[in-house]
Amino acid sequence: MNTSNPLTILGPLKPGETIIETDTRAKTEPRKGQKGKRPARMGNLLVITGPSGVGKGTLVKRLMPRIDKLKYSVSVTTRPMRPGEVEGTSYYFCTSAEFEDMIRQGAFMEHAKFAGNYYGTPRGWVSEELERGVDVILEIEVQGAKQIHSQYPDAVMIFISPPSFDELATRLKERGTESEDKINLRLEKAREELQEKNMFHYEVVNDKLDDAVNNLEHIVYAERCRLPRSRS
Repeated sequence: MNTSNPLTILGPLKPGETIIETDTRAKTEPRKGQKGKRPARMGNLLVITGPSGVGKGTLVKRLMPRIDKLKYSVSVTTRPMRPGEVEGTSYYFCTSAEFEDMIRQGAFMEHAKFAGNYYGTPRGWVSEELERGVDVILEIEVQGAKQIHSQYPDAVMIFISPPSFDELATRLKERGTESEDKINLRLEKAREELQEKNMFHYEVVNDKLDDAVNNLEHIVYAERCRLPRSRS
């Protein structure tokens, strides 16, 4: 679990200073002064996405205790905290001004604005865990997933689909956390996102929860056994 709050580890940039990312793939070389062996394998970056209300969070929560060497990347968001959510476990919550400052500092692997709120994935912690051979789950919006796909070609892309569009609408309404206007906005976006699922490596239909969790578990273990993809 990510225990380092990205809002506190990044200080303001000095005049003329910038962050330049020259290679978006995690490195396996130990840092200067560090000793130790390289991991037998780099960790897999597992991107789990799908329309709002499809049940991504519930699936990930059920999956995590079943697999060792698997960690969840806590995202940063500007949306209000919902009942039952915990700072640093569910999300890191911040203001729009704080988020935009982090964008300028190059602190995110990806970021997106969805339904009027920012969402982003902190870069540093994820890279460190992958270097250690730990698989990392990113549970993010479809827009952010497409950014990851373009920057990290070896990422494992998993799309969570609802059993039907009507069922997705029912789940959003029963969640009871947003106004009807916001729900309609999410449903309109969901129609677009469902048309893009073919760009992903896997589709898991979240109809029966246990079956969907089992399918995710099989994907994680299958990817650990997979030989490197040919780049020819």
